[in-house]
Amino acid sequence: MTDGLAGGGGATGRARRAVLRNLGWLLASRGVLAVLSLVYLAIATRALGVTGFGRFALITGAAQALAGLVTFQTWQVVVQYGVEPLQAGDDRALGRLFRASGLLDAGSAVVGAVLAAAILWGWGETFGIGPTLQRATLIFVVVQLLTIRSTPLGILRLRDEFRLSAFADSVTPVARLTGATLIALFHPTVQGFLAAWAVAEVLTAATYWTMVARTGDLGLLRRGRGGMRFLREQTGLMRFALSTNANATLNLSTKQVPLLVVGAALGPAAAGTFRLAAQIAQALAKVSQLVSRAAFPELVRNARAVQSDAMRRTLVRILAATAAAGAVILAMVAVAGRQVLALVGGPGFGVAYPVLMWMALAGCLELATVGMETVMTAQGRAGTVFVLRATSVAVIMAVAAWSLPGMGTVGMAMAVAAGALSAALLIGLAARRT
Repeated sequence: MTDGLAGGGGATGRARRAVLRNLGWLLASRGVLAVLSLVYLAIATRALGVTGFGRFALITGAAQALAGLVTFQTWQVVVQYGVEPLQAGDDRALGRLFRASGLLDAGSAVVGAVLAAAILWGWGETFGIGPTLQRATLIFVVVQLLTIRSTPLGILRLRDEFRLSAFADSVTPVARLTGATLIALFHPTVQGFLAAWAVAEVLTAATYWTMVARTGDLGLLRRGRGGMRFLREQTGLMRFALSTNANATLNLSTKQVPLLVVGAALGPAAAGTFRLAAQIAQALAKVSQLVSRAAFPELVRNARAVQSDAMRRTLVRILAATAAAGAVILAMVAVAGRQVLALVGGPGFGVAYPVLMWMALAGCLELATVGMETVMTAQGRAGTVFVLRATSVAVIMAVAAWSLPGMGTVGMAMAVAAGALSAALLIGLAARRT
């Protein structure tokens, strides 16, 4: 692989084909997820109503925020530190890496469960999660943490088995749609939908590990003795893991924290309309996340082989593709956003159209940022990305403090867009220097 990359133009063509192939599988998977997510969201909103859906959104949003806070992006660790032993055919080193990654996931799940219990007991009422919902919420959060699938995801991406990970990802929307339909028919409550979402997480995690077993890497993980020693020996690994975790937490904070702030300040009904608009905008802007995940393995290989020209060409193509996708997404939202809101949520959600526009703009700005951020992470500059992301989160909080009291959910959406703009400008300047 390294020799091939050293071939200049051949390296660029190979990287481009790999990224496009990986992106194709991710688009197939996420395309299914985006379409089905609108269907099961429509079922949930109509079954629960604006306030009930808002309460459900606050619980799932808090669970995702907590999971993002405590979990490591171990899939990036596996790719970053697995390229060399994979190219060398060192199965023993790969097994130790997989075991170390699994230990990080397991440790974060335990820490997250303890934090979840403390947060629910201390601040559950603030977010409209009363005593009757607290037990169901805690069970859902624990399931979300125990079904962390970052390690198997990283193994499949290291092996370029994006086809298998796409299949595993598609289990989530299918299971949620099936569960939402049954719950709406027989037990249309917040607890019922939480149970359906939890079952979907379990099924998806089981599918991921089944795919890893098919590649033979589950055996490597089991035989990978010395995972803790591996963590101690790789002096830069924990720093990289903490940096990528911090970046992911900040990234997630731009998606979940605004929802929680809206719920605490304006109530569950406002949170429901904000969540639906944000969910539709995020579904349309998923391209940014897909490009990052598809490109990361190839960018790491180019960085390891010191192929700056190949990396630069790959980045230019990523930026061109994401800019075009962003323009199309914004045009779609402007033309059909109000109709989509009414179709998915019902007449009561049409008022969220301005929120949808601002959130879609934020998603398009993320599209412009993702390629540059991915390159910097692949080059080991995750710490710089963290500082820049932290600055953008501070911008969100500052704008929200000014706009939320007078403009409500629209003010929060404007704050998210302002944070995305600041992140795009700062990361763009830093990537240019790199």
